[in-house]
Amino acid sequence: MAGLKSTDNNIFKVHNLRSAKEIIDKNALDLIILDVNLPDGNGIDFLKEIKQIISTPIILLTANDLEIDIVNGLESGAQDYITKPFSLAILRARVNAQLRKKEENNIFKQDNVIFDFDKIQFYVKEKPIELSKTEQKLLRLLVKNKGIVLDRNNLIDKIWTDGSEYVDENALSVTIKRLRTKLGDTKCIKTIYGIGYMWVV
Repeated sequence: MAGLKSTDNNIFKVHNLRSAKEIIDKNALDLIILDVNLPDGNGIDFLKEIKQIISTPIILLTANDLEIDIVNGLESGAQDYITKPFSLAILRARVNAQLRKKEENNIFKQDNVIFDFDKIQFYVKEKPIELSKTEQKLLRLLVKNKGIVLDRNNLIDKIWTDGSEYVDENALSVTIKRLRTKLGDTKCIKTIYGIGYMWVV
């Protein structure tokens, strides 16, 4: 991806899904360019997994050029699909197009709250609040699915995705409580007893 480097871009280049997961977990990315055929897994499966927890735009860049491959990639959540061989000028143009869209769409506003997930800045009544990584993941899932009831077990699976640690059954309840406290009198997180939680529109 040397052709995409500039003074404005910080690019992470990895060759497998394991390394990609580490980068995604530790950094707020503006765009992901993903191959389908990787040594430790399938890019489409990885795309579906990470789309559950992040809204970062993803471009699939792959040698799989059949119509069914392209349709599958786009329907799985990719914002664009580029087949190899490709023009570097076209790749740059499509990357820039996705970055412009993301800049416009990744700020959530409702009543007295503003959440900028790109800059990791969160405001309640124009005052900044600090959120942990886990709280950010939970908040993103809730507002991304506003008006939809999210099952407790699904939330736990999507927030604690690495599977490397035991997750106490009360972990989600504790995180919800902390998030509600930080949001103050903004009563947007509704408990649906016996099921899970919902961001109220």
